[in-house]
Amino acid sequence: MDTTTIELPAMYADHHVKEVRRILLALPGVEDVYASSSFHVAEITYDPDKTSPEALKTALDGAGYLEPLPIVIESDVPATEANGNQVHFRHTAAFEQTGKTVAFGQEVAATTQRPLWPCPGMGPVRATD
Repeated sequence: MDTTTIELPAMYADHHVKEVRRILLALPGVEDVYASSSFHVAEITYDPDKTSPEALKTALDGAGYLEPLPIVIESDVPATEANGNQVHFRHTAAFEQTGKTVAFGQEVAATTQRPLWPCPGMGPVRATD
């Protein structure tokens, strides 16, 4: 058995860990997978006669885990001065009536971006049971 470690910049939540484990354990020769969303890495134990690190990376790349997430940089222009320049803003609000609750709102240009997207392993729901 061999072990390899692969960096996965797009694995940032527990549901990604489950999906990465599912993808890798379905491949022939993969014996064990330790995946960490905190460190963005997966340590894979595999049989080199049945699979290779390249095959593991190909499977993970196909699911979107190898590339960094495209994160929009917030503008330093105040929202009151942008006036439709398609600038990305995140608004934060706290109200006395709600105590320690903080609300966030995100304004995303509809033609070029999706909020909280892409999320590897989580596509649009096409059917329900």
